[in-house]
Amino acid sequence: MADPRAFVSFDFDNNQVEKILFAGQAKKESPTPFTVHDWSSKTALPQSEWERLIKAKMASTNMCIVLVGKYMASATGVAKEITMAKELNVPVFGVYVGGAASTSTLPAGLPRNRVVAWRWEIVAAAVDQMMGEGKNA
Repeated sequence: MADPRAFVSFDFDNNQVEKILFAGQAKKESPTPFTVHDWSSKTALPQSEWERLIKAKMASTNMCIVLVGKYMASATGVAKEITMAKELNVPVFGVYVGGAASTSTLPAGLPRNRVVAWRWEIVAAAVDQMMGEGKNA
């Protein structure tokens, strides 16, 4: 069976480094292997085109992992991606990055009890849980 596919949602303005590290480490460090696809838009797109593109990409994944940084209140695209995931029945969970912690602001639609520390055994357990919940389980 192929590894689960994860869409990674993150604050483009503040957490690009964490996204690169997370994606690079996922395959080697996680006890449960999963594939992170880099679907970040390389250029600015009109809103309707961005939404169409992200929905299509999200529909082909098993889960959405939100990298929760310190400045999530200003990351409006992340909240939209969470909404899209829910509309497509793609399970969502978050991982604290960049110094964020349990008191940090969360993006709309992401419950606090669905956000975990960036420790690979905990992330792997969340991946396993998402695979039991998703449309592609």
